[in-house]
Amino acid sequence: MFKKITTVLLLSLLLTGCKDEKTSTQEEAAMAAGAKLDTILNNYYEDGLQLNPISATTSGDMRYNDRFPNFLSDKYNDSLRNYYKTYRNKVQAIDDANLSESEKMSKEILLWETKINLEGLEFEKEKYMPIDQMWSVNLFMGQLASGMGAQPFKTVEDYQNWLDRVEGYLTWMTTAEDRMREGMAKGYVLPVSLITKVIPQFASMAEGNAEDHLFFGPVNNFPDNFSEEEKKQLTAEYKEMVKEKVIPAYKKMHDFMAEDYLAKGRESSGIADIPRGEDFYKHQIKLYTTTDMTAEEIHQLGLREVERISQEMTEVKEQVGFEGSLKEFFNYVRENKDLMPYSSAEEVVANFEDIHQRMKPNLSRLFNVKPKTAFEVRRTEEFREQSASAEYNPGSLDGTRPGIFYVPVPDASAYNVYSDESLFLHEAIPGHHYQISLTQENEDLPDFRKTLWYSGYGEGWALYAESLGKELGLYTDPYQYFGMLGAEMHRAVRLVVDTGLHSKAWTREEAIQYSLDNEAESEASVISEIERYMANPGQALSYKIGQLKIRELRERAKTELGDQFDIREYHTKVLETGAVPLQLLEEKIDRWIGEKTGS
Repeated sequence: MFKKITTVLLLSLLLTGCKDEKTSTQEEAAMAAGAKLDTILNNYYEDGLQLNPISATTSGDMRYNDRFPNFLSDKYNDSLRNYYKTYRNKVQAIDDANLSESEKMSKEILLWETKINLEGLEFEKEKYMPIDQMWSVNLFMGQLASGMGAQPFKTVEDYQNWLDRVEGYLTWMTTAEDRMREGMAKGYVLPVSLITKVIPQFASMAEGNAEDHLFFGPVNNFPDNFSEEEKKQLTAEYKEMVKEKVIPAYKKMHDFMAEDYLAKGRESSGIADIPRGEDFYKHQIKLYTTTDMTAEEIHQLGLREVERISQEMTEVKEQVGFEGSLKEFFNYVRENKDLMPYSSAEEVVANFEDIHQRMKPNLSRLFNVKPKTAFEVRRTEEFREQSASAEYNPGSLDGTRPGIFYVPVPDASAYNVYSDESLFLHEAIPGHHYQISLTQENEDLPDFRKTLWYSGYGEGWALYAESLGKELGLYTDPYQYFGMLGAEMHRAVRLVVDTGLHSKAWTREEAIQYSLDNEAESEASVISEIERYMANPGQALSYKIGQLKIRELRERAKTELGDQFDIREYHTKVLETGAVPLQLLEEKIDRWIGEKTGS
C-alpha cells in the first residue's frame, strides 16, 4: 500500500513538474514574442519619424525639426516601399498564439498599415497632383511658418532649424512643379475650379515686403532671453530667406499655376478621369472607411440616410412653426439674421467657450476618463481661412502643446451660429479632442498607435459625439438641434455626392445642387465642400460610415448587456484602443460583450 501511495505521489509530482515546466515554457515564449513585437513596433515608429519628420514635429518629437525630405522624389518613395515591406515581413513572422489580445491588435494594425500604404504607393496621383486648395503641404507649412503651430520658436537652435527646414521645403516646391508638368502630359491634372482656388493662395505669399511676410513672423516674436546680437543675426537671415528664396519660389509656382497649369486644367470633376482613377477611388474608399464597401453600396446608404434625416428635420421645422417647405426652411435658416448675431471673430470664439462651460458639468455622466491635455479655441489664420473649414489640431504627445480647435471667420457679420453646438461636440469635446488626447495619454499603447489616424474611426467618433448633445445639456434651442441634424445630413449628403462625383460622373454643379436641395449650408459653404471632395476623394465618406458603426455597436451592447450596460464603460472601450480600423473595433466590442455575458 505504501509503495502504491509512494508511486502515485511520485507520478503526481512528476506530472506537476512537467506541467509547471510546460507552463513556464509557454510563459517564456509569450514574453519572448511580446518583447520581439515591442521591438518591431518601436523600430517601426522610430523609423517612421525619420521618414516623415513633419509628423515627428506635430507629435511633439523635436529631434528632426530641421528636416524636410523631398516627399515627391523617387528615392523617397523607394524608401517608403522598403520600409513597409520590411516591417510587414517582420511582424508576419510572429506567432499569434504567443501574443496577448492587445498585442494581437497591434500586430493586426501594423499589418493593415503596411498593406494599405503599399497599395497606395502603386498609384501615381499623389506624385503628379501634390497641390490643391485645401490639403497640401504648402498650406500646412504656412501654419508652421506663422510661429503659432507645432514648430517651436523658443531657442536660437529652433530658429536655425526652421531655416534648414524651409530649404528642404523649397526643394519640394521645385519638384512639385516638375511633377505637375509631368502629370499634365500624362493626364494627371486638377479640375479648373480647384486650380482657380489655389492661385490666390500662392499669390498672397508671392508679394509684399519681407518684413510683412508670413514666413518672417517668428522674427516678430523673439523670446526675451535672446541677445541683441542673436536677434540681429537671425533677423538678417530670415529677411534674406524670405526675400531671396521664399517669395521668388511662391511667385514661380503662382505663375506656373496661373498660366501653364490652368490652361491644362480638367473640366471634369471626378477622380475617375485621371489614369487608373476608378481603381484609385476604390483604394481611397478602403483607406478612409476601413471597410470593403463599394461606391454603389455607399451611394445607396447615403440616399436612405438623407431620406431618414429629412423626416426628422421636417419635425423640427413644424416645431418652430415654419409653414413653408423643408427646402424653404433651409433658406430661412441660412439667411436668418437672428442667427448671425456677431460683428467680430472674438465673439464667435467666445460663443464656443460658452458652449464648453455649459456642457462641462454633464461630461461625467457619459465618460469615466477625461484627457489631461489642455484645450484652446482659436480663429483660423487669415492666410488660409477663406478656403478652410473648422478643424482640430492635436496637442503634442508630451502635453506641452494644447489641442486647438480652429474656427474660420472670414466675415463675422455673416457667421451663422445655428450649428455651433454640434460643431463644438465634433471638433472639440467630446469629439476629436477627447479621442486623440486620450489616445496620446494612454501609456498602455505602443508609440506608433498614438499617432495613427483612421478616418473611419476618428471622424466616425466625432460625428457620433454630435449625437450626445442632449445628454450633455445642449440642443435646448430647436435651431441648435436642427443644426445637429443639419450636420448629420451634411455627412449623409457626402455619401451621395462623393460617390456621385467619383463613380457616377456627376459634375461639380450637379453635386452642388444636390447639396443645396438637401441641407441648410450656405451656397458658399457648399461650393467649398464639394471642391474639398474633388480634391480628396473618399475622405468625406469616413464620417457617416464610422458614426453608423459606433452607433450600431452601442445598440448591440445595450441590447445584449441589458442592466449591465454602462454608457461610460462603452465609451471607455471605444476610446481606449486609439484609432483602429472599424473591423478591429467591432471585434473588440464583441469580445467585451462576450466577457461580460460569459458567452
